Amino acid sequence: MNEISSPVRRARSLPPLLSMRAFEAAAAHLSFQRAAHELSVTPSAISHQVRALEDTLGRPLFRRLTRQLALTPAGQRLFDDLRAGFDALEAGIERLRQPAALQAVTLTTNTAFAARWVLPRMAGFRKACPGIELRLHASDTLVDLARGDADIAVRSGSGNWPGLTVSELMTEQYAPLCSSMLGLKRVSDLPKHQLIHADWQPGAAAPATWPRWFREAGIAPPRGRSMKAAGLSFSDETHAILAALAGHGVALLSLTLAAEELRSGALVQPFGPALDTGSYFLATAQGRENEPAIRGVWDWIASQAAAAA
Repeated sequence: MNEISSPVRRARSLPPLLSMRAFEAAAAHLSFQRAAHELSVTPSAISHQVRALEDTLGRPLFRRLTRQLALTPAGQRLFDDLRAGFDALEAGIERLRQPAALQAVTLTTNTAFAARWVLPRMAGFRKACPGIELRLHASDTLVDLARGDADIAVRSGSGNWPGLTVSELMTEQYAPLCSSMLGLKRVSDLPKHQLIHADWQPGAAAPATWPRWFREAGIAPPRGRSMKAAGLSFSDETHAILAALAGHGVALLSLTLAAEELRSGALVQPFGPALDTGSYFLATAQGRENEPAIRGVWDWIASQAAAAA
């Protein structure tokens, strides 16, 4: 720091803290004996510190009566000031000892993304953002962010949502996945295996369904009963993943949500094509994107998505 432009702090002209503490305790009790008990010292030590303070100030603070103490006017004024000062100091120290209040942020997303992507990363979030309490709202029903039903969302779709600040998080693709136990390698062997279906929300822009997959693969679908009636069907994609892991058939699954099983080899993608279903987006009500707690969650989710890319 530049010494010419920096202010010079004047040293405080205060008596020793020990003598002020001894006097404040003695004045509160009007007793050297009880003050000594409070401060865990001897009465003679209290008397010595008070006498030293009186010598420093050049005036008596107590009138020493028979078996009794009384404050002088100067002693009363000093006691009032010291008591207020020590009370403020004690309150400040207590505030420092208390843990900072956590800021709560509610993140809403669909049940599969919550279970498969967010929950496995929660321990990392607590380390990265110790001052934020992340509350997870898992639902396939959209909530009103503008009304404050949640603070931040991860949604899939087009990202065209008026009234929201939106940022693309990651693209999403679905592909046929199955357990390596099935030994499936060629498209021609697909009819030998059961198809696993997961429901999509009405109005989804580009749902990954088996009829769509057969069309884009240029392959005739199985004949006879409908594909859905002939296979296993689940309302939650997490259950479809578990069914595929157990070897019950082949499922069209999110390459994002099944990434860990693909890395470990528990699930395999025997062939394509992979279907584009849009992207995942971060969203919050316009005007809230720079609130510190929301920004902390937003940046953490974005960093996790970038690391997984």
